[in-house]
Amino acid sequence: MKKVLGFVSLLIVLLLAACGGSGEGDTNEIKVGASSTPHAEILEEAKPLLEDEGITLTIEEYQDYVLPNDDLESGEIDANYFQHIPYLEGQIADIGYDFTHLGGIHIEPMGIYSKDFNSLDEISEGSEVLLSRSVADHGRVLALLEREGLIKLAEDVEKVDATTDDIVENPKNLTFSYDYDAATLPDLYETEENTLVAINTNYAIGADLNPMEDALILEDEESPYLNVVAVNKGDEDSEALNALVDVLHSEEIQDFMVEAFDGAVIPVDGPSE
Repeated sequence: MKKVLGFVSLLIVLLLAACGGSGEGDTNEIKVGASSTPHAEILEEAKPLLEDEGITLTIEEYQDYVLPNDDLESGEIDANYFQHIPYLEGQIADIGYDFTHLGGIHIEPMGIYSKDFNSLDEISEGSEVLLSRSVADHGRVLALLEREGLIKLAEDVEKVDATTDDIVENPKNLTFSYDYDAATLPDLYETEENTLVAINTNYAIGADLNPMEDALILEDEESPYLNVVAVNKGDEDSEALNALVDVLHSEEIQDFMVEAFDGAVIPVDGPSE
């Protein structure tokens, strides 16, 4: 009887050890949410480099800016890579997500496009500017318009927080509409006449627009809108997630960003606050 009990005890110990080993292996499997273009494409390029380090990356693609954060909060994914810092900070403030990020990966310069105007001088009186409903991008677009002398913002306003209420000079009497999903703006660019359309680079690329050639106004490399890998607080020390960021900062992936997207995606070579 004692021998039987001893055998059963040994078997239980072995089973527990096996389960424990399986759990440790799971830490080398990460699931990351990403916009299809360019984020998911960049992650696909990073996959084999992570495999060389014993880390399996699963990519969950999204077509909007809401679900990736919802799924991160619920634990459906381990991290997401689709948003810039001002958007992330706005989501944390507005919704209460307990998120942080692991550093800047790249910049996607915001572009303002028009089918009807080939130069700033051609922009007509009363033209409409179409923006997404993402408040985090409004100041970004207004700063671009101010840079080109199309509007002037109040001197005491932070550009990143600017709204249309902060416009103090508007010589062409531009009007502004911002009740659109960001993904629909390329379609509006094709169909709406006498408009300026602010399009995020990921959606521009997805619609076969080349920001470097097609944008009437384009953000430069000084943009503060760094795209980051966001995680739940408490996961910022994850070895697998930090290995992902290291790979994304590698020369191989940075070269891929430059070559694959013709300057429409500008890599950041290290973590940023």
